[in-house]
Amino acid sequence: MGKIISIFNQKGGVGKTTSAINLASYIAQMGYKVLLIDIDPQGNTTSGLGIEKDDLEYSMYDVIIENAKEENFKVVKDAIVNTVVENLYILPSRVELAGAEIEITYNEYREKILKRAIKSIKNDYDYIFIDCPPSLGLLTINALTAADSVLIPIQCEFYALEGVGQLMNTINLVKKNLNPDLKIQGVIMSMFDGRTNLSIEVVEEVKKYFKGKVYTTIIPRNIKLAEAPSHGLPIMLYDKNSTGAKAYKELAEEFIELERDEQNG
Repeated sequence: MGKIISIFNQKGGVGKTTSAINLASYIAQMGYKVLLIDIDPQGNTTSGLGIEKDDLEYSMYDVIIENAKEENFKVVKDAIVNTVVENLYILPSRVELAGAEIEITYNEYREKILKRAIKSIKNDYDYIFIDCPPSLGLLTINALTAADSVLIPIQCEFYALEGVGQLMNTINLVKKNLNPDLKIQGVIMSMFDGRTNLSIEVVEEVKKYFKGKVYTTIIPRNIKLAEAPSHGLPIMLYDKNSTGAKAYKELAEEFIELERDEQNG
């Protein structure tokens, strides 16, 4: 059974897409079959993996619109493309996806279209990661409704916990009304600067708030992590020896170890 994990924080600039690309890449490198779904109209996950958006026959827009009418699994399968990483596949996004949110507003299945769309492929993958938009619109609600769990990236900065209450409120509303089994997978602390007391204090605050859900591995601020997407590469193929690459590799190992512990009870 494939596990579906939404990567979500309604704040922008918290390392959400960076985490989606690099965590998925390292898990794929470990031999797991991974699908990355880009449900953000900005399509940064798509371009960050070197996918030429203009060359795509289908994108996430087609998946949402076609499955809003009826269950059209062919479009889902045809929209999935290979990436530069072995075992890693992507359901790509383009800017027209922003229009889909308006087009499905009055659809009776509007919160569950993504769930319907991917149920036919769920078991083809070990893990399906969904990169959500930095907003609380219908696309994000679709991602949370389709997911088994939520991965929350939080930036190590002064305003880190601002908005976390709203984020948790959204997750709880989805749990109450649409997806009662939704769990918190874990919290990723990103953009850590060890030279500042502030970063250290923020990590402690977030640990207090989320109790045992914060990953031990912390992602540092790293110029190579920022450069990699402009080359259309995950960090492991851009600079595998950088501190950012080592951190995401460690995070992937921690993620899988915790998954094994959970499965073994």
